Amino acid sequence: MASSRSLNRLSVTIKGGHGGSLEVARARILMMRALFLALYCVVAVRLFDLMIIQNIDLGEGGEHINVSHFIDPEQDLKVRRADIVDRNGVLLATSLKAASLYVDPKYILTPERTARALSEMFPDLSYDVLLKKFQKSGRFVWLKRGITPEDQANILKIGDPGLGFRDEYKRLYPQGTLAAHVVGYSNIDGQGFMGVERSFQAMLEKGSDLTLRTSLDIRFQHALHAEIAQTMQKFSAKAGAGIVLDVQTGDVLGMVSLPDFDPHAPTSSPKNTQFNRVTQGVYELGSVFKIFSTAAFLETQKNALSVTFDAREPLKRGRYTIRDYHPEKRVLSIPEIFMVSSNIGTALMGETIGAEGIQSFYKKLGLMDKPDIAFSEVGKPLYPRPWRDINTLTASYGHGIAVSPIQLVRAVATIVNGGYKVTPRFVLPESEERGQGTKTRLVSQETSDVMRSLMRLVVTDGTAKQANIEGYDIGGKTGTAEKPGKKGYDRKKLISSFVGVFPMNDPQYVIFVMLDEPKGIPETHGYATAGWTAVPTFARIVKRIISFQAIKPQILHNNDFSQKQSVSNIVYGGQE
Repeated sequence: MASSRSLNRLSVTIKGGHGGSLEVARARILMMRALFLALYCVVAVRLFDLMIIQNIDLGEGGEHINVSHFIDPEQDLKVRRADIVDRNGVLLATSLKAASLYVDPKYILTPERTARALSEMFPDLSYDVLLKKFQKSGRFVWLKRGITPEDQANILKIGDPGLGFRDEYKRLYPQGTLAAHVVGYSNIDGQGFMGVERSFQAMLEKGSDLTLRTSLDIRFQHALHAEIAQTMQKFSAKAGAGIVLDVQTGDVLGMVSLPDFDPHAPTSSPKNTQFNRVTQGVYELGSVFKIFSTAAFLETQKNALSVTFDAREPLKRGRYTIRDYHPEKRVLSIPEIFMVSSNIGTALMGETIGAEGIQSFYKKLGLMDKPDIAFSEVGKPLYPRPWRDINTLTASYGHGIAVSPIQLVRAVATIVNGGYKVTPRFVLPESEERGQGTKTRLVSQETSDVMRSLMRLVVTDGTAKQANIEGYDIGGKTGTAEKPGKKGYDRKKLISSFVGVFPMNDPQYVIFVMLDEPKGIPETHGYATAGWTAVPTFARIVKRIISFQAIKPQILHNNDFSQKQSVSNIVYGGQE
């Protein structure tokens, strides 16, 4: 019995010892599991830090850091900026992926060698500035945005793990400088500057689902740009500007301001090249204003075409004397005053209309208010304040009042299209039904018809004969104005311009050409006035339009105002 109880106790003792060992082993296993789990978490966190947060790509086995480390492009890229096209779908601006170079100063191994290699590759990155950036305490410093694939390959050959790349969208302008002032430009961060890029920033940054269609026709734009640039060079002009406007819709088919700039590198050109002379610049444009004062006379005076004014002597009012550039020294009818561009006759017309009448008419045409257009780059007109009696006379022939070319063209379009208000437009709707909406009449149909006839006279018998193209009804008005200076007006510095309408019997386009300070040449006998500079330029532009629009010559009928008999009737107030 005793031995049996001893065996039971022994077995219990043995069993109890074995159970304790199992518990200890189990506890150790759990501890090892927890330790391995903790180590795994540490490694995972470190990998996340290196590969995602610090943008480092670990090589095989994790023993070496690769030369190039990338962030996921899809995480890195912003929304692609929308394309800009002309009215026919020709691409004016688009966005493409491009690599940008940055440095993580913590991982730069050979700062001197790397800085030297980069400065040799990119002249705009100086060696000392790069070294300074390599010493920054941060983990991310931009070095070069929007590099080429070739540059990226050469950077990889440097072999410094501190250099890395991020994919971004780079804005490209396939037409280069051709439409720079209309399209504008945007920086690497997608912020628009100037033109469409600035004015429609909120729409463009929404993404590639939208394509912004402008009113431009790149064919009109090219014709305008090429011919004005050629004339500027020929006459050594300081600047030039031009615009083609649809007289019915107000669509801006072409707009040029020269000198222009490269939208890919806008800061590399002089700052004044970004000044838009069509919308921002305001100029005293001289005799082109006679279109508006003559129209005002027709609107306010009964039997206006039968009125005559004495232009035999210079007009004296107080201490002011008004003279004609080419004096006729005779009594002139209203059509003759317009045709020969008489300052004296026009001033007398303005005096007859009166200060209130002339200001009211100019204001109605939008010549005395800042134009309400889609662009932010807009100039405000300048005119006398207070407005004295003498200002009524001088403003009637464009002296002492300054407007932007787009204001002038808008007002001319209203005069010739039947008298309906025109609003310049730069961006087109997705779809549009012609003839919809109510038009606002500003000028009577009768006045519009007569003004078209008078503008035709200027080309056939007046100061713009070089604008005449056989078989086509073209009309317009010249303007040559002296630029104001510190001591009055400078006779050697001119603004020479011409505004023309084509075709006059059924107006479609208003075309404006302006040269800033052209110089006379032997071919023009030393003259730099509008008839020698702007008018021939206009004619070449029209010939280009006729060609690419395939506009056939017109068959002129006996009742057309372009016929000599009709011209004679108008000039002499219906008297043969």
